[in-house]
Amino acid sequence: MTEKIYTNLAPEPLGPYSQAIATDQLVFMSGQLGLKDGQLAPDLASQTKQAIMNMQHVLAAAGLSLENVVKTNCFLTDLDDFNEFNEVYARFFGDIAPARSAVQVGKLPAGAIVEIEAVAIR
Repeated sequence: MTEKIYTNLAPEPLGPYSQAIATDQLVFMSGQLGLKDGQLAPDLASQTKQAIMNMQHVLAAAGLSLENVVKTNCFLTDLDDFNEFNEVYARFFGDIAPARSAVQVGKLPAGAIVEIEAVAIR
């Protein structure tokens, strides 16, 4: 069985998808952008921080936290921002950071410059 995870504390999906879908053991979170109240944060650090805060809200709706995250996929429109992204990202994850991929993409929804999706364990 699957369960749709939803919270109004994170941005509404921009298309036909769920914020997250949970199974008995896993939660698959759609990519989160640096949006708050429909507004995109102004720079990479702010967008990264807001995207992770949005992740926290979705995880909380599933009864979880960032500690449950085992894998993230991170999308940046410019890999020259990789070091700055890492600095912000590291503030949110402890000594046991999740496995991660980070790739450069040509464009992201809503003009975002970073998007983060995650898989968490229940």
